[in-house]
Amino acid sequence: MQTIISIKWGTRYGSEYVNRINRAIKKYTARPTRFICFTEDKTGIDDDVIIYDLPTVNLPSYPHSVPFRKISLWQQPLEDLEGDVLYLDLDIVICGDLDRFFDYEPGEYCVAENWTQLGKGIGNTSCYRFPVGRYKHIYDDFNQDPEAIDQKYKISQKYVSDTVGNMVYWPSDWAVSFKHTLLPAWPLNFFKMAKPGPNTSVVAFTGKPDPDEAMIGHWPETKKWKRAYKYTKPCPWIEDYWLDKSS
Repeated sequence: MQTIISIKWGTRYGSEYVNRINRAIKKYTARPTRFICFTEDKTGIDDDVIIYDLPTVNLPSYPHSVPFRKISLWQQPLEDLEGDVLYLDLDIVICGDLDRFFDYEPGEYCVAENWTQLGKGIGNTSCYRFPVGRYKHIYDDFNQDPEAIDQKYKISQKYVSDTVGNMVYWPSDWAVSFKHTLLPAWPLNFFKMAKPGPNTSVVAFTGKPDPDEAMIGHWPETKKWKRAYKYTKPCPWIEDYWLDKSS
């Protein structure tokens, strides 16, 4: 039985994001696979999603530290999880085989190389697989002094990358960034649509736009001067992969 997990907290991403991941997992896995969502609010989530409470973690009180909540997934024990587990952020679009993420370098921490920091030894944790319990020091060390780690690293994936030890990157076309991999460079982004290649399984939407915004060609931006280059043509392929028209 393969295990895929996500974590949902706060209000930015509603239950529909969880359900879209759940339905895509069914479509893009051939093996028995369970999907677990850690959340404080299960309202509206599909009945066949396994729900666990948010794992505890000692977060600093100031708002910047909120993304470090994902560090809670590195603790041991973590409910009934064991072995290699695949983590997926909610703001992704699944468009291909997920089984191969369990076959690649079994027993290792596997992650997408951060698309904006290539060659700097930083993994992007939108899509990663880890052996539960092996790297519990990531959680333990953070819990002991969360403010010091937050102030040093600012971003949780930098902290994980620096402390995990051995890190293996996915093949570069398996998990890609909408903005940094697929979006044509300016000014071609005004004329050409961003679209995943045939070997891509996961498209990550870090920051803005979110998938629903990119689908209709809307890129929210409050600074007028950035509107001159922050643009995407509508991407109807997102609707094909992301929206379950049968529901």
